[in-house]
Amino acid sequence: MFFAASDMEGIQTLAAKQMSYWMCQSKLAEALEKILKAELIRLGWHLEKTHDLQRLGSELQARGSDLATTVRPLCNALAEVYFSHRYPGFDLEEENWPELDGWIEQIAALLTTVQGRLPPVVSE
Repeated sequence: MFFAASDMEGIQTLAAKQMSYWMCQSKLAEALEKILKAELIRLGWHLEKTHDLQRLGSELQARGSDLATTVRPLCNALAEVYFSHRYPGFDLEEENWPELDGWIEQIAALLTTVQGRLPPVVSE
């Protein structure tokens, strides 16, 4: 969750300045992936190496998570970002800062929710 929170902090800073749209969108998909995996692990899921947001959303639904309905639209919206920003041959859509800002707000709220469900980290 530390990495997801750190990613969100950077995304929010850049988005507030409307800088690096494509990086913000890509990192937002990565942050969502980390948050979903944290919630799934909390529910007993065994960590799998996947970047498929739609699959992770389906796993939440299969486990009866109350977050499944909330994350489904986010998973659908950001599903292709991971691949289209890393591999050639994809057409990028126009920058849409208001839409991105909405996703950032929703994922930040999701992060807070999932963090609140996890046991506190004890440092020595």
